[in-house]
Amino acid sequence: METAKDRLRLLLGDERLRQLDESCVMVLGLGGVGSSCAEALARGGVGSLVLVDRDVVAPSNINRQALAFHSTLGRPKAEVMAQMVSDINPECKVCALQAFIDKDQVAEQLGALPRPSYVVDAIDTVSQKLAIAAWCQEQGIPEVSAMGGANKLDPTRLRFAPIEKTVVDPLARIVRKECRKRGIRGLVCLYSDEQPLEAEGKRDVIDEHGFVREGASILGTMSYLPPIMGQMLASYVIRDLTGLL
Repeated sequence: METAKDRLRLLLGDERLRQLDESCVMVLGLGGVGSSCAEALARGGVGSLVLVDRDVVAPSNINRQALAFHSTLGRPKAEVMAQMVSDINPECKVCALQAFIDKDQVAEQLGALPRPSYVVDAIDTVSQKLAIAAWCQEQGIPEVSAMGGANKLDPTRLRFAPIEKTVVDPLARIVRKECRKRGIRGLVCLYSDEQPLEAEGKRDVIDEHGFVREGASILGTMSYLPPIMGQMLASYVIRDLTGLL
């Protein structure tokens, strides 16, 4: 009788599968990047997942998010992702939390959850990213952080690098500067060295004062790029946890 781990075992062997089964990965943010990362981790044999996101599934999520379907609209992303993980790997222990990560309460919020072996930061907000990175550094927990995938087309331009060595990526530029100020060193990032495009129809979401209209966004996203980033993040974590990086 075939099992879900047979193909993994052919590559990893029993000992590395055991290491993954005993690992806990925390995925912060379950959008296009984080949801695909969590899915790949569950399929990859990780034994415990901590999933955190504040949002509910919206129609605009359907073009790129692994958990976004017409049948899941309006449901909390953390709840939907937990259900997906359990359907993929019923043996995976899941702690799912619908919550906003407060940059001033990161230690309290994340410290109250099961301690992870690894943290994946798939959040867009700079202040939160920095607080998470600082907490991981203080706690000695390995982390990998996603930089910007919006307004980009070419997944072959995605790279892993310490934050100090990132180039081109506008989000990475801001994070790099702030990390330097705060003494955060060696943060491993997934970033793209592709110049972002200007979104079509940008004028339609800018008001007469030059501000983005409420509820509007000038960030476009392709169906494939955020999920590829999520899969790459999962690959990095799995390879690092099993000593194959």
